Order: sequence, then C-alpha cells, then structure tokens
Amino acid sequence: MESKIRVAIIGSTGYGGVELIRLLQGHPRVDITSVISSSSAGVPISKGFPHLTDIIMENLDDLDIQNMVSKADVVFAATPSGVSTPLVPKLLQAGLKVIDLSGDFRIKDGATYEQWYKHPAADPAYVEQAVYGLCEVYGDLVAGVDFISNPGCFPTATLLGLIPAIEAGWIDASSIIIDAKSGVSGAGRGTSLTAHYAEINENLKAYKVNKHQHIPEIEQVLSDVLGEKVTVTFTTHLVPMTRGIMSTMYAQVTGEHTQADFVELYRDYYKGRPFVRVREDGVWPATKEVSGSNYCDMGFLVDDRTGRITIISVVDNIVKGASGQAIQNLNLMMGWEENLGLGYTPVYP
Repeated sequence: MESKIRVAIIGSTGYGGVELIRLLQGHPRVDITSVISSSSAGVPISKGFPHLTDIIMENLDDLDIQNMVSKADVVFAATPSGVSTPLVPKLLQAGLKVIDLSGDFRIKDGATYEQWYKHPAADPAYVEQAVYGLCEVYGDLVAGVDFISNPGCFPTATLLGLIPAIEAGWIDASSIIIDAKSGVSGAGRGTSLTAHYAEINENLKAYKVNKHQHIPEIEQVLSDVLGEKVTVTFTTHLVPMTRGIMSTMYAQVTGEHTQADFVELYRDYYKGRPFVRVREDGVWPATKEVSGSNYCDMGFLVDDRTGRITIISVVDNIVKGASGQAIQNLNLMMGWEENLGLGYTPVYP
C-alpha cells in the first residue's frame, strides 16, 4: 500500500479551506491531519459547517507551527491576503512544503503588490522562491518544489483563455478587453453589504472597476508569456449566484484565422491536460457546466465583420479557481498523476 502524506489546512473556516476538506477527503494519497483556525480553535469544525458532521472529527487547531511540524508534511494556506506574508516564511523555515492560496506571493514586484493589495509586500527572497502554479502553463516548474503560489480565480479563467492565442501571435495583445463575472462566494464567508442578499439578489453590479487586485497578476503572466509588457482592460461584475466565474475576452485577430482554427490551436495546446475542455466550434460554455469540478471550459467566436475574437472561459471559482487547482498543484509537486483525487463530475443542474 502506498504511503500517504499528511496535510494541514490553515484557514479551515473559509470557503477555500472547507472546499479543500471536501476534495481532499477523496484523495487516495492524502490524510488531513490538522484543520486550523485561530479564530475558532478548540471547537469542532462542524459547529460552523454542519455538513461536516462525522466527517472531520477533530476540533480546530490553533496556529502553532511546531505542533504543525509534528502533524504535517504539506500545508495549504487558505488565508486572506496579508496573513500569509509573515506566516509562509516561518512554515518553510520549519521544513514544511507550502501551497499558498492567498495573493501574497504572486506578484513579483513588491511596489506593485503594495499598490494593488494595500498590504506590505513579502520578503523578496520568498516571492522569488514561489512558483506560480498555473498548472496547464507552468506545471513542469512545479514538480519537486517546496513552495507554490496558487493563482487567483479570475486570473485562472482569464489566462487559460488567452495564453494559447497570445503565445501563437494570433491576437493583438494591446487590444485585450476582459469582462469577468463572479458568483458571491468569491467575496468569502464574511458578511458585507456587497454580498448582502437584498443587495445582490436580482441585481448585477460592476465592482473594483480598473482597480481589481488581479489585474497585475494577469498582466504579469501575459507579459511573461509574450516577452514584452502587456496591459489589459479588466472589469469585474458580481452576479446573484453562489459559484462560478465567466471571463469573456475580446481581442483583435492578427492574420487569417478562423473560429475552427482557434479550436484546433487550443486543443493542441491543452492536449494531455485533463482539466481544460475546449468546446466544439460554435458551442459556448456556461458556469453551471463546471460547478463543483476542477474543469475550465472554453469556447470561441471569430467575428469576420469586426476582425475580433470573443473567448469565453468558465471555472468554478472555489475549485479550479482556488482549492481544486491547489490540489492539482499538490499532485504535480509530489510527482503524482495530475488529476489524482480530482475526478469529480460537475454538479448539474
């Protein structure tokens, strides 16, 4: 029988942490040995999440690194931005492997991070050590490392939708406009007026217009892929549903490339990657078609009248946009099959 690794989850009372618990329960190579929440230490996690009754039996642990070292080999840090900055270096120094779901180590330039996230930047040495875990693009760099920075939810849907065309030179990178929409779970479990039922029900709201903290992450990766600076227009909207992201991207096509050409390009690019599904020519995805799963589905429309392409990419923001991709990164880090423990069919309807 193959040995299992021991996993600790910090931030177990947030949506990302609870989704890690759900997914890792079915992972054949993992034992969850510690669920950690400083705000709720000593109480059963089922008190806040009754659906976990008789599934996670232990009480929530306090954040004690030495105790964690005795219990775990790998730590998932599902913390808000700003919390991981001082925490992750201590975990790494203690000899633990870390997959960080916050944005604290994604942005390589400290001044840019501070401008967009409004927190002090992390130690540059650890920012440099962090491997950006967009699995379908940087998966080869993830194998065997100790520290992975998990991508954001909007960047995951957006980058997977843009990178093949950018890399092939089939679209003008200076013309990219991104219209992205997210379910309310993306705002986290904390209460706020933004996510208040009476405010979001039967409503559609743009927010953080030209100010969303995922803008520099998207631009950084696209610039890395293209080899020159890329600037995008990126607008986010909140829609009255629980899960899901739809990223609709527009760009000018360069050269004579048909809709069918784009389908073939993307299928070749993502060949062998189990979680990207490219739709047939003329078929566009919906968020419900990936709900509860680690899939990213996409479709295309080339408009001969305007010379532009529309790329539609959908993910479940909590799974492929966060916890599922974190487990996908764990699999690559450990040298396991990429889809191990993630073979969930989308929940439908």
